[in-house]
Amino acid sequence: MEILSYEWLIAHAKDPSDRLTQAFAGAIHSSRHNPGMTLHAILGMDEEVEDLMDRHFPGALQNAGMAERKTAAAGCEALHGEEFGDLLDLLMAHRTRPDTESKWLAFVIATACMGNDHLYQDMGLPNRQVLSDLLEEYFTSLFARNTGNMKWKKFFYKQLCDRAEIQACRAPSCSVCIDYLKCFGPEEGPAN
Repeated sequence: MEILSYEWLIAHAKDPSDRLTQAFAGAIHSSRHNPGMTLHAILGMDEEVEDLMDRHFPGALQNAGMAERKTAAAGCEALHGEEFGDLLDLLMAHRTRPDTESKWLAFVIATACMGNDHLYQDMGLPNRQVLSDLLEEYFTSLFARNTGNMKWKKFFYKQLCDRAEIQACRAPSCSVCIDYLKCFGPEEGPAN
């Protein structure tokens, strides 16, 4: 079994059935196959890598021979540009509770938004519903704003445009936009 694969992480998980643990495992696994997303970049905070791993995957870093590796991977700084920072700020502003888990999840989501597929896929989740459930639990007020069930990446970027008072849509309302299905259609397979 490949080290840091989803299956390997879940085998080390304190609670393999916990959705948050599954999201972290999926994002860490996905980061290994997505340029620009590294374990350290996903967590966005080198000093907390071991804390997250110890809390959700006890002994995994030691088994992988990765204990005490707290230096940032090359190129991580580029990830923390304006776009990443804006996404992280949006998520942090809507945390349901100010705990460590929701902070880590905010970093995972903001980082996964840099990926090329649907957000749930870039997070290594099995489907969009798992992502929606996590967002509803950890970012309730932001989840509630998505009244039209817009795809999550599109929704987050629309929120950022609205915040900056930038009119990014081609039509006065989504229902008449020619890109309606790109924003609201089903999310199966690769993103377009």
